[in-house]
Parts: sequence; C-alpha cells; structure tokens
Amino acid sequence: MKTLLKILGSTVLILLCTAIILFSGFFLWSAIPRERPEPQVLNMGSVFLEEEADLEAAPPVVEAPPQEAVEAPVEQPEPPAEEPELPPEEVPEEPIVEEPPVEDPVEEEPVLDHDYYAQMAQAYLDTMTLDEKIWQLMIATPETLTGQSPVTIASPWTEEALDAKPVGGLVYFSSNLLDRQQTIDMLSKTRTYAKTPLFLAVDEEGGSVSRVGANEAMGTTWFDPAATYGATGDMGQVYQVGKTMAQELTELGFNLNFAPVADVVTNNKNTEIGNRAYAPLAEDAAPLVASMVDGLQRGGMVSCLKHFPGHGSTEADSHEGKSVSTRTLQQMQHTEWRTFRAGIESGAAFVMMSHLTNTNLSELPSSLSPEVMGYLRDELEFDGVIITDSLQMGAIINYYTSAQAAVMALTAGADMLLMPNDLQTAFDGIAAAIADGSLTEERINESVLRILTVKYQFGIMQ
Repeated sequence: MKTLLKILGSTVLILLCTAIILFSGFFLWSAIPRERPEPQVLNMGSVFLEEEADLEAAPPVVEAPPQEAVEAPVEQPEPPAEEPELPPEEVPEEPIVEEPPVEDPVEEEPVLDHDYYAQMAQAYLDTMTLDEKIWQLMIATPETLTGQSPVTIASPWTEEALDAKPVGGLVYFSSNLLDRQQTIDMLSKTRTYAKTPLFLAVDEEGGSVSRVGANEAMGTTWFDPAATYGATGDMGQVYQVGKTMAQELTELGFNLNFAPVADVVTNNKNTEIGNRAYAPLAEDAAPLVASMVDGLQRGGMVSCLKHFPGHGSTEADSHEGKSVSTRTLQQMQHTEWRTFRAGIESGAAFVMMSHLTNTNLSELPSSLSPEVMGYLRDELEFDGVIITDSLQMGAIINYYTSAQAAVMALTAGADMLLMPNDLQTAFDGIAAAIADGSLTEERINESVLRILTVKYQFGIMQ
C-alpha cells in the first residue's frame, strides 16, 4: 500500500513539473523579439477601384415602371455663350448716387443764436466802467483820436490814445490807406492796442465810394457803382460782389463796411446819391440790397444799410448843410422803406441814419429825431445797431456842438455816434447828461449791449 502511494505521488509530481516547464517555455517563446511588418499606405485609387468593383458586382436596382404620360419633347439647352472673363480688378461696383452739390460753405450763417451772443455781451458789459461804456458808443477817425494827421501807422500815439479814449471803433479813409501791406500792418497793430476789440470800418460801396478798390496798390477788386448792377437785376452777381468784397476787406483787417446804399432816387435833381443806389424803383432795388447784405455778412463782414429814412428825394447835400425832404409817410412806406425792410430781413447788423430833415416826420435831422428812429425800431422792427452818419457833416456842425449832437442822437435812440467832430467834447456832454439825469446809465447800457452783441456775433470779440 505504501508502495502504491509513493508511485501516485511521484506521478503527480512529474506531471506538475512538466506543466511548469511547458508554461515557462511558452512564456519565453512569447518574449522573443520578432520583425514587425511595414505599415501599409492607403492607396485611394485602389479604394475607389474597389468601390467601383463592388458597385458593379451589386445587383441592379429595379425601378418601378413609370406611369403612362404624354411626354413633351425635351429641348436640348443651347450651350451658354461664353462670357468674357473680367480682369480681377474690374469688380462690378454698386451705382454711386450723387448727392446735390453743396454750395460754398460761406453760405452758412456766420452767427449763432442772437440770445447766445447777447448773454456773452451782457457778461462783458457787467465788467465795464461807465467811462468805458460811453467811449464804446463812438467810432472815430484815427486823426481825431490821436491828434496826428494823416495817420498811416499804428504809432505809440495810437496806443496811448486808445488807452485814454477806448472808443468802439475807428473808420479809415483813402488818405490812411497807402498800400496793401501798410494797411494790414496798421490795422493788425491797432487791434493789439484795444482792451475792448474795435470795429475797424471803411466805406466801400463800389463806384465813386471806393476807399480800397480805387487804389491799385491795395491789390483788391474795383467794383462798378450799384446802379450798374441794378440795370441787370442780377441778384446772384450782386451777392458775389458782396462776398468778394467781404473776403478782400477781411484779409486787410476790416470788419465793418458802411454799405450797401438802400436809398431809392425819387428826385432827378438829387446829387448826393445818384448811381450809388441800385435802382429808381423800390421793387427793383429791394432784392439787390438784400443780396448785397447777404453776401457781405455771410462773408463775415458787418454790413450797414444807409441812409435812413431814404436820401434819394433831397436836392441839397447834407455834407454841406441842411437837406430837406417833403416825402409823406405813405410814400416812404411804399417806396424807400421797402428797400430798408428787405435789407433788415436779410440780417443787416447796422442801419445808418441820414442827416436829412423830413418835414412831414420831424423838424430835426433824422439822426437826431426820436420820431424817425421810432419808425425804424417799431414799424421796420430793426433791433440792431443804429449809427448816425458822420457828425462832422455840415447838416450837424453848422447847427449843433459836438456835445449837443451826441446827447440828442442818443436821446433819440441812436446807439453809435460816427465821427464826432470833437471826441472829448462829445464824451463830456454825454457824461454831464447822465449826471443831470437827461440820460440814464440804463439807456447807455442798452446801446452798448447791442454793440457788443454784434461784435460777438461776427467774431470781433470772443
């Protein structure tokens, strides 16, 4: 029995060892390194060929027989015509819609809202002394300001005089204007001397009243008298005259032009106006006056209508002495005032009062008459600056002192006094009238406010 058990144990042991040897041999054989096959590259052509072969081998698809129908003859489409190839840069563009041409930018209004500038003017007015306000009411010649004659440069006397008498402006004549560069230098330097910026004024109407254009050394355009343009009635041409005049005067340094003449000549014996007026009929003259104002002021130049209430009916020359008109109120309303109204509606900043005496309106020269200025303010609704004609003319100096004329003009409603014969006497007369109550500072403030507002509107003050 023991022998049998030993035999069975030995057999099991042999089998176990054999299994271990076989497992070890299989493991060692698996671990021996072999050469790996090269990766195959996919041949797309062969793939497509194989796919085609598969398709050919596939059974055909049996379609249902079509229903009977009347077949329309099928027209073979004609081959499309070959379109020429466009070069790359010739890409079709969307049509360009042209906008209406924009007119000259000068056409735009040179001013903003009147109230805006009036507020700026009021703020400046509040800083001024009474003396400064009184001087602001005057436009003088450089000779009456400095005591020198003729004035062709801005000298130390000019600086000293403007410091002592800070007038609202200066007006220049042919004797002051020698050539272009001299004028530019004189006006430019004069501006630097003024605490409150100045009106730098000139009479440049064209024709016989051309302080600048008649002098070739100024390098500006000489324009025909107003009547020449009135004969054509071309408003566009008159507008261009005003615009060109504004540009050329501005380049020299001027900012106020005493033009245009708004008079209508109703008396063939009139010598003071003549061809300075556009036309003898108000309906012809009115649109031309408006066009001239428009051209000047859109060009940045302050314009001044003259000579209210209309100087075309007189025979005597107010430069020499008293000049009388007998036109009725109704006649002036339907004739002379139509041209002034057109200029006012076009935006004229200034209106100049004539020295003529209209016996149907007042016994006083119009420049000193409350009644005549009342018509301008109330009936024609003018709220700009009213300035007298030159107070050195015979119609004034033959009858009134500089002090009397100054006080009477302001009392009547004028805002500015043009060329008082004696500046200091005019100033003293106004100051005395304020002291005794004949004039009030409030009345002075009203005029100075209008003056400063225009200076702000046209960029003279900033």
